[in-house]
Amino acid sequence: MEKNSAQNLFVEDNGLHWEDLGNGVSRKIITYDDKLMLVKVVFEKNAVGAVHHHPHTQISYIEKGSFEVNINGEKRVMETGGSFYIPPDAPHGVICLQEGVLIDVFSPMREDLI
Repeated sequence: MEKNSAQNLFVEDNGLHWEDLGNGVSRKIITYDDKLMLVKVVFEKNAVGAVHHHPHTQISYIEKGSFEVNINGEKRVMETGGSFYIPPDAPHGVICLQEGVLIDVFSPMREDLI
């Protein structure tokens, strides 16, 4: 599967490949370089982004939907237009309460997603 790197200065969403992660979650990597990565994740209603952690800083923007967001055990319901910040190594996850889309930014880029 070919991924789009930041060597392309302009990226069209419709030309990117969706990866089915199972259980109602799909993602596409939009663009990245070694310092930064942009990812789009689509959730069906009731889909779960299981609690996990990684050494990367993450910022997520809710493009669509409603999510119960869990960061370090603190939970909050967030909706379209909201954002959340996840510090490095913080346990975090989401439950999609209403069909939704997250736009995730990682620094540095996540090699494990490539």
